[in-house]
Amino acid sequence: SSDLQRIAPVLLRRTKQAVLHDLPDKIETIHRVELSAQQKDLYEAVRAAMDKRVQEEISVKGAERSQIMILDALLKLRQVCCDPRLLKLDAAKNVTESAKLDALMEVLIPLIEDGRRVLLFSQFTQMLALIQERLTEEKIGHLLLTGQTEDRQALVHEFQKGNTPVFLISLKAGGVGLNLTAADTVIHYDPWWNPAVEDQATDRAHRIGQDKPVMVYRIVAKDTIEEEILASMKLTLEKLKAGKPN
Repeated sequence: SSDLQRIAPVLLRRTKQAVLHDLPDKIETIHRVELSAQQKDLYEAVRAAMDKRVQEEISVKGAERSQIMILDALLKLRQVCCDPRLLKLDAAKNVTESAKLDALMEVLIPLIEDGRRVLLFSQFTQMLALIQERLTEEKIGHLLLTGQTEDRQALVHEFQKGNTPVFLISLKAGGVGLNLTAADTVIHYDPWWNPAVEDQATDRAHRIGQDKPVMVYRIVAKDTIEEEILASMKLTLEKLKAGKPN
């Protein structure tokens, strides 16, 4: 009708903020993990080596021109936290333990047994592949979406049917643009500096059409760069709430 045509643009522009009071609760939990002795030793070795390299780079080029080296150092530390197999260094080859992956399974299996449907995000597609291996070993049904996925909507449709308990999603490829209200649990395997990026990913489940409370877990390695990322995220959120620039 003509009346419906007139109000349609208004309906389409309803933002999440405008309907926030209509959404169920979002319960957030930080799950801190103690790295194994092997991982701790590897982490400290990488930290010390990268610190030396970064300091040498800065002394020659200055801080501004050393950004690539700094980012590479941070990347390597984050990889050690997630799983040493991500780190393509000789020092990591003999470290077979991943305390974080073990902790993930300790969280995930009871959730699945409780009938929950889970979105599991990581920034590392290689990490998703390692998690997929573990899920296959445990005979846990799952789907995988990365930047290489061609038919995203087919996977979304399959997950929304409610038969598959876990959806592994690359943060970059699937953090926006997906409606996954069949999920009632979100797990962030590795933290990111920008809280808005994680919030957008969580909103794949906590969005209009969701009728269940959504549980959000962030798995963080204790006494590592990941806790610094978490602190940075918290500071950013506090500044945003106070109306201050970053």
